[in-house]
Amino acid sequence: MTDPADNGPDDADAAQEGARAGNPDPFIVLENLQLENVGLKDKLLRSLADMENLRRRTEKEVADAKTYGVTSFARDMLTFADNLHRALANVPAEARAKAAPAIQTLIEGLELTDRDFASRLERYGVKKLDPLGAKFDPNLHEALFEQPDESVPNGTVVQVIEPGYVIGERVLRPAKVGVSRGGPKG
Repeated sequence: MTDPADNGPDDADAAQEGARAGNPDPFIVLENLQLENVGLKDKLLRSLADMENLRRRTEKEVADAKTYGVTSFARDMLTFADNLHRALANVPAEARAKAAPAIQTLIEGLELTDRDFASRLERYGVKKLDPLGAKFDPNLHEALFEQPDESVPNGTVVQVIEPGYVIGERVLRPAKVGVSRGGPKG
C-alpha cells in the first residue's frame, strides 16, 4: 500500500495524465491567450490605420474630382475663348468708331460675352496665365522663339502669342511665348 504522505512522483504522473486526458496546464493556456490577444490587437490597429488611410485617400480623390473634373471640358472651351478674343482683336479701333450703331452693339455684345465666359471659367477654377514680363517657366510656358532684347534680363517673356491656362495647380495649356535673349542674367 502507498503511504499517504508520499505524493511526489504520483502527483507528477497525475499532472501528465491530466494533460493527456485534455486538461492542459492553465499557465500555458493563459500564455497562449495573451499571445493571441497581442496578435488580434495588432491586427485591429493595422485595420484602423488602413481605414484612416483609405478615408484620407478618398477625401483627396473627391476633392481632386471636384477641382479637376471639368478639365477635359475646360480644355475644349479654350479654343472658343481664343477664337472669340481673336475676333474682337481683329476689329480696328477706327472701324469700330465709324461702324453703324448695330455693328457697335454687336461688338459690345461680343466683348460682354468674352468677359462673361472668362468669369465663368474662373468660377470653375480655370485661370488665365498672363506671363508678359515674367521669367520663363518651362512648367507654365512654351517658348516659340527667342527675341534679342538688351533692355530686359535674359529669359524674360517679352511676347505672348497664345495665353496659357491652369486649373487648380495643373496646367491646362501652357502659354506660347517669345523669350528675351542677350540681356543681363535674370
